[in-house]
Amino acid sequence: MALLQLENITRAFEVGGDKAGVFDVSLRLDSGKMVVLAGPSGSGKTTLLQVAGLLDPPDEGRVVIGGIEASQMPEARRCDLRLKQMGFVFQSFNLVPVLDAMENVMLPLQLLGFQTSEAAERAKKTLSRVGLESRMKSRPSELSGGQQQRVAIARALAAGPALVFADEPTANLDRAHGVPLIQLMRELALETGASFLVASHDHLVIDMADEIFQLEDGRIAAHELKGDPC
Repeated sequence: MALLQLENITRAFEVGGDKAGVFDVSLRLDSGKMVVLAGPSGSGKTTLLQVAGLLDPPDEGRVVIGGIEASQMPEARRCDLRLKQMGFVFQSFNLVPVLDAMENVMLPLQLLGFQTSEAAERAKKTLSRVGLESRMKSRPSELSGGQQQRVAIARALAAGPALVFADEPTANLDRAHGVPLIQLMRELALETGASFLVASHDHLVIDMADEIFQLEDGRIAAHELKGDPC
């Protein structure tokens, strides 16, 4: 059973008098895979990511998670599902400015009911894996854009979610830091069976994906499954 299925998803809105969004998009994410939504700015990548992560409802179609339709759940149930089974990496980081890096990573763990000591241990381990063991006590304003992005990625991964959604995760990283992070995502996918759905136009990310959906004008224009003999 797929961890995530999007069935005929349409989410439309007007931009300058023209219709934008995504239209009749279907895809599935299997366990342990990193799937990339590729395409230029305005192609619908972020819109589809937000629908898949239950942040926005579709106008038409279904979001099915673990065999259960989730798109029509009450907001309280969708919120609970996001907290317990999903991790998010936003392009704008969305870190809490008054908290240091470790506290930002601990926050969702504490919301999940982890004891402070266990949350702290998980946060330390995850921040170390993204190369920030020396900046755990730094607040976002004291970190570079790339370092803030790595804190955001650590926060998304710390609880071991089944689904991770990432919007342009390497946008603020140079190659030296981008490559290890994408490799980390792939390693965690294989180790934990989590699925990663990544919106990106970065060829580094696209080249390392297991599966690629190319979006153009809100529709799937091409689909590539790595290793697929067809």
